[in-house]
Amino acid sequence: MRILVVEDEPRMARLLRRALTEEGYAADIAPDGVAGLDAATGGGYDAIVLDVMLPKLDGFTVCRTLRAQGDDVPILMLTARGQVRDRVAGLDGGADDYLTKPFHLAEFFARLRALLRRGHPEPAAPLCAGDLRLDPVTHRVWRGETEIEVTAKEFALLETFLRHPGAVFTRQQLLEHCWDFAFESRSNVVEVHIRALRDKIDRRFGVTSLETLRGVGYRLNPVTATGQREPS
Repeated sequence: MRILVVEDEPRMARLLRRALTEEGYAADIAPDGVAGLDAATGGGYDAIVLDVMLPKLDGFTVCRTLRAQGDDVPILMLTARGQVRDRVAGLDGGADDYLTKPFHLAEFFARLRALLRRGHPEPAAPLCAGDLRLDPVTHRVWRGETEIEVTAKEFALLETFLRHPGAVFTRQQLLEHCWDFAFESRSNVVEVHIRALRDKIDRRFGVTSLETLRGVGYRLNPVTATGQREPS
């Protein structure tokens, strides 16, 4: 899941980015309303966390502009202004929810998850390829009857592959799906996480389902996705 945070206060922006990253989201930061509107208009976000009091263009205007453009991305508005008329203005302008600062991160994530469920109303069924199974709701992974412990980024990568079994993803596409735009694209982070994920879902079971196509990218081959169960 990719989240856009439009927040001009650096400390709050850093806190939200770190918290979102730790929860397995990819988070991008826009420091003002104009930058936020430009980023949001580019599309590709699953939700937007939008401050109200922004330089250049306030959050109400950003929200109304996106809705006027037909963009129905879920929007959670953040503000220190907790008066009823401000909440009404935000909701009437097209925001989906409203959270007043200061707030607890637990409530922030609960509201964000609720918005993401509204944006994806279909039941989040387990994703499968052979006997490899991933549950998007509980964030659990199995090979056969054996549960596999994965990190948040490994989970994000595997979910991307399982949603498109057989599709080839370039390194850049995986960066865009699973990391924020501020990440240094010249690093070998994708290769490191692919190697770790392959160790967990393939090598320990004696199969090769997560394939490297040299000079092209990576894919999860559904034909070879059936593993050997460990003896009980």
